[in-house]
Amino acid sequence: MSEICVFAGTSEGRRLLEFLGGQDLRALACVATEYGEALVPRADNIEVSTGRLDGDAMQKLFAERGFDLVIDATHPFATAVSENIAAACAETGTEYLRLNRDDSAADGDAVIVDSIQGAADFLATHAGNALLATGSKELAPYTMVPDWQERFWPRVLPMASSLSACAEAGFAPAHIIAMQGPFSVEMNVAMLRSIRARWLVTKASGDSGGFADKLKAARQAGARCVVIGKPAQAMGMDFAGVVNLLIERYSLRDVRQIDIVGIGMGSPDTLTHEAAAALDACDCMIGAKRMLEAAERSGIPAYAGIAPAKIAETIAKHPEHRRVAVVMSGDSGFFSGTKKLLPLLAGHDVRVIPGLSSMQVLCARLQTSWDDARAISLHGREGSVVPEVLKYGKVFALTDGADALKRVCADLVDAGLGDAKVAVGQRLSYPGEAIIRGMAAELVETECAPLSAMLIEHPVKPRPLPVGLSDGAFIRQLGDNGRAVPMTKSEVRAVSISKLRLTNDAVVWDVGAGTGSVSVEAALLCPSGHVYAVECRADASDLIARNGKRFALRNLTVVNGTAPEALEDLPAPSHIFIGGSSGNMRSIVEAALEKNPRVRVVVNAIALESVGEIVALSETLGFEDCEIVQLSLARSHRVGRYNMMNGLNPIWIAAMQRGGSGT
Repeated sequence: MSEICVFAGTSEGRRLLEFLGGQDLRALACVATEYGEALVPRADNIEVSTGRLDGDAMQKLFAERGFDLVIDATHPFATAVSENIAAACAETGTEYLRLNRDDSAADGDAVIVDSIQGAADFLATHAGNALLATGSKELAPYTMVPDWQERFWPRVLPMASSLSACAEAGFAPAHIIAMQGPFSVEMNVAMLRSIRARWLVTKASGDSGGFADKLKAARQAGARCVVIGKPAQAMGMDFAGVVNLLIERYSLRDVRQIDIVGIGMGSPDTLTHEAAAALDACDCMIGAKRMLEAAERSGIPAYAGIAPAKIAETIAKHPEHRRVAVVMSGDSGFFSGTKKLLPLLAGHDVRVIPGLSSMQVLCARLQTSWDDARAISLHGREGSVVPEVLKYGKVFALTDGADALKRVCADLVDAGLGDAKVAVGQRLSYPGEAIIRGMAAELVETECAPLSAMLIEHPVKPRPLPVGLSDGAFIRQLGDNGRAVPMTKSEVRAVSISKLRLTNDAVVWDVGAGTGSVSVEAALLCPSGHVYAVECRADASDLIARNGKRFALRNLTVVNGTAPEALEDLPAPSHIFIGGSSGNMRSIVEAALEKNPRVRVVVNAIALESVGEIVALSETLGFEDCEIVQLSLARSHRVGRYNMMNGLNPIWIAAMQRGGSGT
């Protein structure tokens, strides 16, 4: 088994050891102090060596262990240590790799010096208190500055050796800040203000050393930074380069900790403690721009991405980020991209963190329950609330666009639900949050903020199921030729649709749609699908559109034209119903089969010649399954004191599909 040595002690070194933990190789982590040992992640394949090593000790260690690779992840300012590691590798013929810390540009208002002595010399000629964030090893130069005991507060690690160094230099306990980082911007600001600091002395330690947060905190606290410029780094690789090299060379697993975080409405007030902790601990964030702005953490890089494939691609491109937070609006399980993202993250350590949904927040504002509401999303989707309101009575809807309220209310009014109660939550949790309430008829001309959610309530009235609806449920009229537009009668329609065996997401062609009765029922039965009503008569096409509007259908499209030419630009059907073919039955079926060889076909016929054509089609076009049903109907009518039966023309209903009909 391969064995490598990592000289750690920095955040990059600890992150590298976290990556190596549990991998199929052995690693020795070399740290200088017991405190550094305590920070090394524990794993069966990681051994820890504690104590400072000089050049001879390093050379002996490398010779005895025969490491495949030595990675130098020491601090950029520990130049003497890096020189010893490189020299020992050269003497023993061991491969040496420097893990370089990412550079960070200093603030334009910062004072740049070349050493701690240079920082002390500058402070000697510039008044004001200073927070010394340069460690405990080189405090002596500061003690040469006039009034240093009153002006300076060193910030050091909470270790006995660090406190001893401060005491030996002469710093009073009240002027020593012993804390372990990393330090947030807010923490840095609090420290600077508590000592009324005019200066913050720091090394250019890169983002991993909190350099960017120190610069930002100094600006907020009204202080200036004195920056000790970073020594030139040896030739090496950044963190991503080192990880990629190890993965490729040793066939390691690239397993990350990925948190999919529901961040609520976007305000910090709706962020759970669990979500906040995940964001604080991550190496980077990925999500929509608005979500990233709401979840922003100083010093943590953010990448824009909404589509699950884009998010997964971004994760793969950045192996330097071992702990990733994918931020989702509202709740990660409520109309969220989490569902499609999870399969793309197979192999990673994934955690899903729920958040407050807009449904919960709006219902809380309205002081009503949400467990009895039907939840739907119109965000970027075609659809209508009407079928849901009629069925459930209480509907929550996610919407988008300033005209969303107008569209929803117009649909409700058209369906005779103008008295439905509508409540709209605008910019929930953001400044300017507002609730609009009223009847649908009152709000039909009202605009709302793009970030809105709605709750619609209307008493549920008994309503027939959308199978075999009464003929009287549809608008009927005489056509341009003075004859009624053809309509598939209720009983025939019920049997025909049952033979179609529609699915929730079916794509249906209704060819020779007439009044549109079959189209309407199919659209009602397939809320996630779409129906294309194809009709050659212009007057009948207009009638279909009117019936579609009557039922508030957004998944019904009227196509005025003659089949099969009118079918060319339509999407592939999963189902096709032919109520009238004008002698083009074969070419219509062939057009459907060309787009989907497994399309299910149902045909209504009243002439024997049409039945013969259906039988011929089933044989020549390869339909293994062809079922033909003859339906004879009679309806009662009143004659004086008696109910008499009137017979209707018998009709044949044929259902065909290649490869069997399934269930």
